[in-house]
Amino acid sequence: MNAAPQHRPKKSVAAEGQKRALPASLSRNAPLVPVDSAGGQALAAVIAILTFLAALCAGGAELVSASSAQWRSEIAREVTIQIRPNAQRSIDQDVERAVALARQAPGVEQAQAFTKEESERLLEPWLGTGLDFKDLPVPRLIVIKIKPDTKPDFGPLRQSLQRDVPGASLDDHALWVSRLSTMANTIIGVGVFLVALVLLAAGLAVIFATRGAMAGNREVVEVLHFVGANDDFIAKEFQRRFFRLGLRGSAIGAAAALVLTLILGFVTRSWRASPTGDQLEALFGAFTISWSGYTVVILIALLVALIAGIVSRLTVRRFLNESG
Repeated sequence: MNAAPQHRPKKSVAAEGQKRALPASLSRNAPLVPVDSAGGQALAAVIAILTFLAALCAGGAELVSASSAQWRSEIAREVTIQIRPNAQRSIDQDVERAVALARQAPGVEQAQAFTKEESERLLEPWLGTGLDFKDLPVPRLIVIKIKPDTKPDFGPLRQSLQRDVPGASLDDHALWVSRLSTMANTIIGVGVFLVALVLLAAGLAVIFATRGAMAGNREVVEVLHFVGANDDFIAKEFQRRFFRLGLRGSAIGAAAALVLTLILGFVTRSWRASPTGDQLEALFGAFTISWSGYTVVILIALLVALIAGIVSRLTVRRFLNESG
């Protein structure tokens, strides 16, 4: 009598799956684009540094623009009359006559004549102290302050000075205002150009990081294609991850730039009573940026994050097209 055949126990599907272990690159519980890896942290640090530099350039340009506008406003509110000495005339009488003519001009708020000693002190920063100006024909100055929100025509005043006060000349500082405006616009243009270069550098860094991530996750991409994922799905995954990474790095860089600006503003205010503080305040004002400056810095941080996401998406699509 034959013995009953012994049936071998069927192996479960899970046991069969355990035998066929997945490759190390696929058997992980991790996102397609890990942002907490060493490469992701390095890219976030690079983006933070680039955003910090871009924010400083933008903040510096805004600071120069505000200071230039303040300087031009102050210069435009003043007009200067210069009276050169004449051996045949009394310079004191010429000064009094010029002051009277200036006060009669429309739009003039105040006309103040400098004394001989005050005019000589104006030359000390260029000629030094301790000089005897008795034998030098030092001109006398009259400063005219213009009423706010007015643009008077000084043509009649120039004609009156030429007729009644020979040797007198009126300077409306238009040349200085033009040069100051040109200088400020140049600095602002350079700042904008540097911000554009920094954004371009951030985009290039994201391109190299994205291509490296694609090369390191080639098997994962192939499996995603095998299960039906299209290129748009993979590109969106990279875009989402790199946008978050860029937003984290740009937020750190922008925050560091704003903190540095606040610290510099505090330091300059603490030095306000010193000669160094007075010179810094004369050049840069209170060394504080307005709300528009803070808005520009925040917009730069968001722009860097958007560039990281968009550039990553475009790079992935191009990489898949080249490899497919």
